[in-house]
Amino acid sequence: MSRGAWCAKPPSVFTYAFDHHVMVRRLLAWCAHAYTALGLVAVAAIAVAIYDGRFQHAFLWMFVATIIDATDGMLARAVKVKEVLPNFDGRRLDDLIDFQTFTTLPLFLMWRANLLPEEWQAILLAPLVASAYGFCQVSAKTQDGYFLGFPSYWNIIAFYLYLLQPPAWLTMSLLLFFAVMTFVPARYLYPTHRGRLNRWTNWLGGVWGIFLIWILWRWHEDTTIEPVTRVLVLISLVFPAYYLLVSWWISVRIVVRAHRQRHA
Repeated sequence: MSRGAWCAKPPSVFTYAFDHHVMVRRLLAWCAHAYTALGLVAVAAIAVAIYDGRFQHAFLWMFVATIIDATDGMLARAVKVKEVLPNFDGRRLDDLIDFQTFTTLPLFLMWRANLLPEEWQAILLAPLVASAYGFCQVSAKTQDGYFLGFPSYWNIIAFYLYLLQPPAWLTMSLLLFFAVMTFVPARYLYPTHRGRLNRWTNWLGGVWGIFLIWILWRWHEDTTIEPVTRVLVLISLVFPAYYLLVSWWISVRIVVRAHRQRHA
């Protein structure tokens, strides 16, 4: 045996502890990505439920997917996935899942549920194309902590359109309006970011989530929506209305401030 082999020092306790720490951090980072990937399970469940015509189950799985999407970023930041696993982009995985759960599948549900007359169903392509544009924008999320353009909440729109069943002309108008708003560079609240307003939005969103669970629990898919459940649905619209109005108000303030600075 060579003299070098005899003289080689065994790994120190510090080296072992460091390697163990790195391994644990990598495991936690992969667990965070695995949590995000659970959204793919929701995607499959939503698709099957829509195909079978079980729309209540589809909306329930959309709710689960939204909870995962709202919490996975916090988990990823806590374990510093970008630092620990720099060669795996969790944002791409997240966007891939979000495009299915927020856009493709809700639009598929609206088509499957015949929310538009057959001759108007091609209108559903407008939000599909608009959402693709929104997801591909480099500045889809601004540096000051907002979404830029309508953030493709087609799952929420599908939920209310299905339960309230408005006239076809109103359904078409809403779809076209929010599709166009995807291209308008207005700012929309990004609740998972820091800030007092986002904290308030998260609290209100939590109450809204309880309303949605209550609605899904009371809703019997094989019967017409009952009056009490309809009232709950209408009350729950307060939060989406708050979200849109506050977002548009912030956008107007930013535009007015920029205009004043240019002419100061």
